[in-house]
Amino acid sequence: MMPLVEIRHLSAAYGSRRVLTDVNLSISKGEIVGLTGPNGGGKTTLVKCLLGLHKPLSGEICFAEPRPAIGYLPQHSQLDRQFPITVEQLVASGLYTRRCFRLRPTAAQRAKVQQVIADMGLADYSKQPVGQLSGGQLQRALLGRALVSDPQLLVLDEPSTYIDHHFSMAFYELLTALTSSCGILLVSHDLEALRRCATSLATIDGTLTPGLTR
Repeated sequence: MMPLVEIRHLSAAYGSRRVLTDVNLSISKGEIVGLTGPNGGGKTTLVKCLLGLHKPLSGEICFAEPRPAIGYLPQHSQLDRQFPITVEQLVASGLYTRRCFRLRPTAAQRAKVQQVIADMGLADYSKQPVGQLSGGQLQRALLGRALVSDPQLLVLDEPSTYIDHHFSMAFYELLTALTSSCGILLVSHDLEALRRCATSLATIDGTLTPGLTR
């Protein structure tokens, strides 16, 4: 199967400080690629390169054609919790693109938003302002925003941050179910969780070292 994305011999730096050297990684539909490593090892830099947010020094990132839609959950939310937006509106914002930002969601899209909200365990909070959510509830709403567009490639950077243990179990079951339609890059310090759900595992600390493969 052709990979959704293939990272080849990628190196990256911030100024004179080299962060990544000769990283090779591919993600295909049906895979959960787990990525772990120490703080400062380059996990988030690799994610930024993949998303086009940081220009690498060398190497290439090759996407399948047509280019897969990407869903992204960042490690730390930059959302202003005082911004007057509800959970429903936040999740629905995952449907917007530069081409259709002003378009109203269709009935099917509105139904999809409500289904995702329910899947995130937030059905009772749909109309609630995000500023009233707990940290874990907000993280689930942001995950819903990443999922609502049915991405072919899902990039999750420390997604279990603030999520309680009960939902954490359901979350990893959800990821496994999602592999029927997408490939997932899962960045996490939780090595036990990665071993439980990842189809392959790599450690990154300047360079990338492959680990287990199911």
